[in-house]
Amino acid sequence: MSSVEQAMPIEFSQAAAVRVHQLVSEEENPNLKLRVFVTGGGCSGFQYGFSFDESVNPDDMKIEREGVTLVVDPMSLQYLVGGVVDYEEGLQGARFFVNNPNASTTCGCGASFSV
Repeated sequence: MSSVEQAMPIEFSQAAAVRVHQLVSEEENPNLKLRVFVTGGGCSGFQYGFSFDESVNPDDMKIEREGVTLVVDPMSLQYLVGGVVDYEEGLQGARFFVNNPNASTTCGCGASFSV
């Protein structure tokens, strides 16, 4: 792990980066980036969201891995510090998720949390 990766407030797992790379390749648009964000709502007060975005705002944090980029806005970043953006495939399907040590409670859906 390089010193640059250690300085990042959140991590972008290899599994998530590889899946983003596959999806971007399928869309044939190399300008797409995975945006992770936090919004109010959900079962526990906040919920995670994921979208593909071509634009990056000047104050967004970017993490590059496996030739793709993860983007996080400053408001969402405060809730994600120390977390890991990851991807899994299992019996319940495939999904991106955030492993967030700041979440005091989470919901069974895995997309909702409180701090």
